[in-house]
Amino acid sequence: MSDNEYEKIVHKLAFAAINEQRRARRWRIFFLFAFFAYLTPVLFLILNLGGDDYSGRVVDEDGKHTALVRLSGVIASGEEAGAETVISGIEAAFSNSATKAVILEINSPGGSPVQSSYIYDEIRRLRGIHEDIPFYVVVSDIAASGGYFVASAADKIFVNQSSLVGSIGVRMDNFGFVGLMEKLGVERRLLTAGENKGLLDPFLPEDDIQKAHLQAMLNEVHQHFISAVKQGRGDKLSGQADLFSGLIWTGEKAIELGLVDEYGTTKSVARDIVGAETLVDFTPKNALLDRIADRIGASVTDNIWRNLGESIQYN
Repeated sequence: MSDNEYEKIVHKLAFAAINEQRRARRWRIFFLFAFFAYLTPVLFLILNLGGDDYSGRVVDEDGKHTALVRLSGVIASGEEAGAETVISGIEAAFSNSATKAVILEINSPGGSPVQSSYIYDEIRRLRGIHEDIPFYVVVSDIAASGGYFVASAADKIFVNQSSLVGSIGVRMDNFGFVGLMEKLGVERRLLTAGENKGLLDPFLPEDDIQKAHLQAMLNEVHQHFISAVKQGRGDKLSGQADLFSGLIWTGEKAIELGLVDEYGTTKSVARDIVGAETLVDFTPKNALLDRIADRIGASVTDNIWRNLGESIQYN
């Protein structure tokens, strides 16, 4: 075989290999597009990319339903249990013409005092506007601290005997590394404009004046919490001395203390109390891109607070 013939064979084999790679790439692209074409409508349904439309839902024979909104997890801005999300669900529930009563199902250990207060105030406002629509809270596992703050805005609160309720208090977390810094031989150098700008710096000794200021601030926020609970629960509350001490109780004990009203589940309240057994869930479901953006924003905020070493929470 001559060199010329050998080169022709090599060229043919090379071009054949290239063509085969091109065909394989085309098939990969085709299957990739087919996969996404199949996945897109599935995601649309699962993630509710088109939003919720509550008109035309199935209702009971009298044309009414019980509206349900869920508050689950830590109450914080940017989270599913944040004020913006929960309030939008409650507003939609109240404004629906077929709503006979609204149930807020809570399973939360607490969270931001501000976010909790936003939800509480909006519930009170909507109850005033829609006086003919009862607003009930059903506690599943826990409604503590900020979770109970929100619950206290309801007409009635229903629990399981083993639900955890209470923790009416405020906390601020911080760490001190002064002793460790001394052992490591590390000197802290901090420049501030404003003598208290280094408030609660974990690498500096605790300052009694700053500590007293923060304690007074916590007491003030705690009083906001107590006032809201008293406004919401009224004379149902017992006079027990440690009611607002931050202790937590079972649902059974919480009934005795007047923190909650009686036993019940979401279904039993809709069936036996409201008289509209059909439940329509008005809990907002964010679009996928919104969830991603919110998660990134919340992560950035959380990291900033962690770096500061400070947090004020109803939990």
